[in-house]
Amino acid sequence: MDKTAWYNLQDLDTLDTPALVWYTSRIAQNIETLVTMLPEVNRLRPHIKTHKCQEVTALMLAKGITKFKCATIAEAEMLAMSQAPDVLLAYQPVATKLQRFITLIQTYTTTQFSCLVDDLSVGQAIATAATQHKITIDVYIDLNVGMNRTGILPQKAEELINALLELNGISVKGLHAYDGHIRDQDLALRTENCHKAFIPVFDLVSTFSEKGITLQVVAGGSPTFPIHAQNPQVECSPGTFPLWDKGYKDAFPEQAFEPAALVLSRVISHPSTNRICIDLGHKSVAAENDLSRRVHFLNAPNAQFIGQSEEHLVLEVSDIQDFPIGKVLYGVPIHVCPTVALYERAYLAENQSITNKYWKIIARDRKIML
Repeated sequence: MDKTAWYNLQDLDTLDTPALVWYTSRIAQNIETLVTMLPEVNRLRPHIKTHKCQEVTALMLAKGITKFKCATIAEAEMLAMSQAPDVLLAYQPVATKLQRFITLIQTYTTTQFSCLVDDLSVGQAIATAATQHKITIDVYIDLNVGMNRTGILPQKAEELINALLELNGISVKGLHAYDGHIRDQDLALRTENCHKAFIPVFDLVSTFSEKGITLQVVAGGSPTFPIHAQNPQVECSPGTFPLWDKGYKDAFPEQAFEPAALVLSRVISHPSTNRICIDLGHKSVAAENDLSRRVHFLNAPNAQFIGQSEEHLVLEVSDIQDFPIGKVLYGVPIHVCPTVALYERAYLAENQSITNKYWKIIARDRKIML
């Protein structure tokens, strides 16, 4: 192994594996890269689903980022605990989630919260609950621009917006559109498809602008971030950038982020000739992809994936002598977001050494306090 490689760490004897390790200088550089990719920092509304961590949020706040997006009540609470000024819950709160959301608003009064709506009955429920608690809740209309997961079609949204504008207890602030289905590797084609998908979104903006109503557009994820960054009408919501991963690095090379999170594992057995077993089961790395597309080992790039179970991963290697029992493998997750959610903490690496510090991934829980 190249001891000068960026990922190589010293003094790993006390680190139990599998372990999630974050390289702090790379996280800081990725955030710096983000804020240089568009001219106004106030157009950034990063999604915190990837890191779920107060310390990374603090690094973003220090760079002047004041608006954030999240998907769970716990993530929203983590942001409020970090004194984030503006938090959009990119989810339509129903039933118990609506009650928790109202409690969040009443508890963290220095944070401005908002949420999504794509259905009139839900908007009415939010308005009724807000009125009962003597508050006003900001809402964004969730638009379906082709992801086909949530949201109302932009062509059908005008009627919904008009109805919501008549309700007490809510304030319509804008439109939200996640276009995660647009991930063409060719940037020109991705740009073309993105612009096409958003024609009805901006038609909607124009329609209400003519009525004297301004609707802010919150759009995109990581694949289309460079495209939306060029449009001054859009608040951009990339999420994976602080940690990045092998999947996005391969798919979107035009973005200069670098992987900053690795899963470290150890060889624990030599089950047969040229086969090793390591302690990285699918409880320790996102397993939604095919077996060979779950993790890439920086110091074993040619290892062949044979099988994985809850606590074990079997690999075939060309020379088993290069992989003695106890050897540490450095893995870049293919999909880092669900991988992070498997760990309660991230150990920190600085200056090619593992530190005695860690950051708690507190918003991986469904509930923090509220």
